[in-house]
Amino acid sequence: MIENNRILLKISGEALMGNNQFGLDIKTITYIANEIKEVYKNNYEICLIIGGGNIFRGIQGASEGIDRSTSDFMGMLATVINALSMQSALEKIDVPTRVQSAISMSQIAEPYIRRKAIRHLEKRRIVIFAAGTGNPFFSTDTAAALRASEMNCRIIVKGTKVDGIYDKDPITNGDANFYKKISYLEVLNKNLRVMDSTAISLAKDSKIPIIIANLGTKNSILNAIRGIGKFSIIS
Repeated sequence: MIENNRILLKISGEALMGNNQFGLDIKTITYIANEIKEVYKNNYEICLIIGGGNIFRGIQGASEGIDRSTSDFMGMLATVINALSMQSALEKIDVPTRVQSAISMSQIAEPYIRRKAIRHLEKRRIVIFAAGTGNPFFSTDTAAALRASEMNCRIIVKGTKVDGIYDKDPITNGDANFYKKISYLEVLNKNLRVMDSTAISLAKDSKIPIIIANLGTKNSILNAIRGIGKFSIIS
């Protein structure tokens, strides 16, 4: 069933906030790092993308009136900060990592080079892809689908605050319907917003399934990859 053991894990920037309004929560980052280590210990090659919402939320007010392209570049820089924080947390628990940035910043991260990234993965290093696609108007969800395609990942796993896909917010709606399996087209047609439409379309074209799992549940990422527990899959 599994032709390779390479996966891409997408985590929202908001997941790093913990209970804060914005910014980084070290306890939460450490918890997520340990969850990633559990996957790593089971011989998966891991590509990692982290959003920038936790930091960009704090500067969004200041960015009002700034044009969209500049605003998007500010968001990309936020993802670099998150990537470096996660790299530090992973290396503290003896998980080797490399950060590759789609925007050139040679003092703190390698440039994104596909062949070099693949080599890192083959050498059992986690590669954290920062700065999205390097282009404005594309989300980190789209960057996740793009890098997963380029790296020949067998699945994309999106770690969220809920345990799968629902037709409406399950936190505020007790009657929300849960989707265990759903097609790419259904996600687009129902406008379910689990990832943006560009990311879903790219994953569809590359035939990469997307798993949605609750990052807050212990071992949920590893279990979902193995087909255990509660999660949703788009395929």
